[in-house]
Amino acid sequence: MSWLNSEAFVLFDQHIIWSDMAGNVLGLIALTLGWRRSVWSWPVQFLAGLVLFGAFYGHLTGSAGKQVVVMLIALYGWWQWSHRGRTTDGHISVRFATWTERAVMAAAAAAGTVAVALLFKAYPTLSWDPWPDAYIFVGTIVAMYAQARGMVEFWLAWLLVDLVGVPLNFANGYAFSGFVYVIYGALVLWGLRDWWLRSRTGARPALEGAPA
Repeated sequence: MSWLNSEAFVLFDQHIIWSDMAGNVLGLIALTLGWRRSVWSWPVQFLAGLVLFGAFYGHLTGSAGKQVVVMLIALYGWWQWSHRGRTTDGHISVRFATWTERAVMAAAAAAGTVAVALLFKAYPTLSWDPWPDAYIFVGTIVAMYAQARGMVEFWLAWLLVDLVGVPLNFANGYAFSGFVYVIYGALVLWGLRDWWLRSRTGARPALEGAPA
């Protein structure tokens, strides 16, 4: 798998590596499928995590470990969407989170970021930039969890991740990741609008046994 860390091409004097490009393109496809409320969003997310795990394993243990967590959350989301109610158009039904759910996710994100950042600081080999790296890692988990539960707030969580992810990736030489995060931002705003409107229409789930 060492070829994943070889150079694919040079863009604006930035060296783009295969793993950076492949993992982020798959992530972008997964987010697009999430906007479409397609269950295929999750296997694609799992594949993206698998590609990055293969790239990091053996020399960036911390990064490889983070991809394992992402893959586990992807499997959880896949199971959730495979058993969720569907609207009359055959896609996953979505909703706004309750205030309690929002409070729990916000508290978990804050506590998780502090805990993971302290872990990264205690073991410097796990991350080159503990606080923003922890923020993005925990924010990604929260966003994926909210997506798995069909919550509109999933898009807001991704937007907050984007605000740190774009400058961090450019600063650390991951230009392709930075460009993809910019596209993520546009797609997140589009997806947020779409899910917001769908949650307000109150589409009824299709009855069991009835054609979707």
